[in-house]
Amino acid sequence: MDSSIKTIHAREILDSRGNPTVEVDIVLENDTRARAAVPSGASTGKHEAIELRDHDKKRFGGKGVLTAVANVNTIIAPALSGMDAGDQEQIDHTMITLDGTPNKARLGANAILGVSMAAARAVALSRDIPLYEYLGSDHRYLLPVPMMNVLNGGVHAQWQGADFQEYMIVPCGAPDFHTALQWGAETYHALQDLLKKKKYPTAVGDEGGFAPKVASNEEPLELITLAIGQAGYRPGTDIGIALDPASSGFCHAGKYELKREGKTLAPEELVRYYTRLVDTYPILSIEDGLAEDDWTGWELLTKELGTRIELIGDDIFVTSPELVKRGIEAGVANSVLIKLNQIGTVTETITTIDLARGAGWGINVSHRSGETVDSFIADFTVATSAGKLKTGAPCRGERVEKYNELLRIEEELGGRAAYAGRKAFVR
Repeated sequence: MDSSIKTIHAREILDSRGNPTVEVDIVLENDTRARAAVPSGASTGKHEAIELRDHDKKRFGGKGVLTAVANVNTIIAPALSGMDAGDQEQIDHTMITLDGTPNKARLGANAILGVSMAAARAVALSRDIPLYEYLGSDHRYLLPVPMMNVLNGGVHAQWQGADFQEYMIVPCGAPDFHTALQWGAETYHALQDLLKKKKYPTAVGDEGGFAPKVASNEEPLELITLAIGQAGYRPGTDIGIALDPASSGFCHAGKYELKREGKTLAPEELVRYYTRLVDTYPILSIEDGLAEDDWTGWELLTKELGTRIELIGDDIFVTSPELVKRGIEAGVANSVLIKLNQIGTVTETITTIDLARGAGWGINVSHRSGETVDSFIADFTVATSAGKLKTGAPCRGERVEKYNELLRIEEELGGRAAYAGRKAFVR
């Protein structure tokens, strides 16, 4: 069947936070139609590819994306017309060349990614195969461990609670994905009950997690450990904890300000702080433990904890092959967070994954705080055998849709897929 591109059309839609984002429709010459929607982050690294916004204060407070939409419809669409959507690398590199900047500032990573994702989905549909099968290279599929953000702090809680941004439950001891999802949901509700008993509010944030005004950065770890037990599971054996301090948000002039505890710590002091937490709680991974430009601090953290737990770089690497390569060479971190919109194309994202995997690093595919119901990352995680997917609490439709899609994939694959489990964590 002819998989050459007939038409591409973009539009402005709303994401889960009520902000505009880009949605792209592609029609192939064989009349296959596909659609993709682009997520948007709140806690962003300064080295990320540029998400193009209009900055017209009269529309959506300046957050409109009509410029990015126009770039798809008037620049990208004519350039890709007639090209084979099945040649993902050619599609993506053509858009990168059209943009001509190192960070996709001209056309916008949100414009480029929407087309990149839609092209992949269109070819999968035209071949009547699942997206994970089309994106997969060896047909050995791995269902990921869900990393569920159940307690929020930092920017996700408007800095009213903990300084650390995300406290996640990780059901790594489950025998399969659907059981892991069950354990996670049960623990989430046990945590909700605990918060109610403590008279904490249980309204949820952008990613479905609770955002109580806790007494310290450690209290969420205490609450989660207790909730795991109350749900009937063993902390550290059945369900572990993953921590994302997002420390760039509280790093000022090389020091780390923990306002909730009235402390200002040097990098080496913060590393000792994390070490104590790891000694005390069933923590399997720490993401962005040091700030995005604190390479020296990252080296200290890796030397101290790199043989004990997974140390995930997000803001420091922003899914960039060049930055991941620098991290590997410098002995910084042992894992990478993968966000398609940080780099802007499917091809470049896969390149980063391959580079990290070649170094023996962990792989963690992630959503953004501003999401849509597009479940592309669920298929993408399975296709790349990433082993872990971070897509929020088992709450809010745009988060749960990714988990539900994984349930469908698990059912479809049957015995052809394994659950990643504890082995997904590199340490």
